[in-house]
Amino acid sequence: MNKKRIYLDYASTTPLDKEVFEAMKPFFSENFENPSSLYTGGVSAKKAVADARKSIGGEFGVRAEEIIFTSGGTEANNMALLGVFRSAKKKISKPHVITSVIEHPSILEVCKQIEKEGGEITYVPVSENGIVNPKDIAKVLQKNTILVSVMYANNEIGTIQPISEIARLIRQFQKDYGVKIAFHTDASQAANYLPLKVDSLGVSLMTLDGSKIYGPKGVGVLYKKKEVSIEPILFGGGQEVGVRSGTENVPGIVGMAKALEKCAQIRSSESARLTGLRDFLIAEILKKFPKVTLNGDQVRRLPNNVNICFPELDAEFAVIKLDEAGIACSSTSACNNLSENPFSYVIGALPDKKGCERSSLRFTLGRETVKTELDNVLKILSKILN
Repeated sequence: MNKKRIYLDYASTTPLDKEVFEAMKPFFSENFENPSSLYTGGVSAKKAVADARKSIGGEFGVRAEEIIFTSGGTEANNMALLGVFRSAKKKISKPHVITSVIEHPSILEVCKQIEKEGGEITYVPVSENGIVNPKDIAKVLQKNTILVSVMYANNEIGTIQPISEIARLIRQFQKDYGVKIAFHTDASQAANYLPLKVDSLGVSLMTLDGSKIYGPKGVGVLYKKKEVSIEPILFGGGQEVGVRSGTENVPGIVGMAKALEKCAQIRSSESARLTGLRDFLIAEILKKFPKVTLNGDQVRRLPNNVNICFPELDAEFAVIKLDEAGIACSSTSACNNLSENPFSYVIGALPDKKGCERSSLRFTLGRETVKTELDNVLKILSKILN
């Protein structure tokens, strides 16, 4: 990364950790063989994949065979939602899925597809601080509900959702009505900073993305509880316990496991360090610019997330001006920039935030962020806004 620039878009993607790259290197050109091969090189590659699966399973507190490798978080989310829906469709005429209005596009767009295929979707709103109320989930549970999907932490405003409480209410509903409901969470943004033990969270499906945890791009993980039935969305050789065909991305898989291992090692210390920097930046911005407001909850948010609404600011213009000054940040999710309406639907879904979807900036901090960089950001921000 160019040290002259200040990178504050770690929620979009992270640089590849050097230790992760070293772990991956042998599998690009030395031990490059196909894991499905029977000869020595293939067996060695197969063992590397198996070791990675076991390592990640250990981080989640689940069995290795419940870990499915994908091409990223988007595919894992598609596999979870479409897979569960299409499996249920064989038994139920109109399967019902519940999600929130602030989910990632790779959830919301899949929900649109489910509706096209005959499913029913309920979109649960959030409070003014961007938190899903578990009782709102409980209110819309039905006997034909087959899946609930609520992200662990939001990619734009950083709000941490009450996953374990939602899980408790789902379990109670299942007990009362004798039904089975899968509970999925996209933990892609949470993995750096929050616990990932499945038993504590109470989920039966969970998504991770390598590019968000200083791992390689193009690799992700879907945890699928053994009892959850899903239909494949890719067909071929039957890899990944028959639900995700395709020759395994061995370097990516090895890198994913190493990146998650590194996350676990520094999660506590890095969370504490970034929380201090986050709170400093928020406090200074609110002090310097009295009319601005914070998007999302001040406490229940990721340690690295600062999302601020600047009234009447053209956020896209500000991002360009900040880029010219050597600062990389964003105004919305990178995935949303390709849509016809690139403004933030997440902030637009927050009560009392009208206009902020076009006037908000997101600064997301990371392992290389230091206080002197934030001091410079405050100075440059003042010049641009004035």
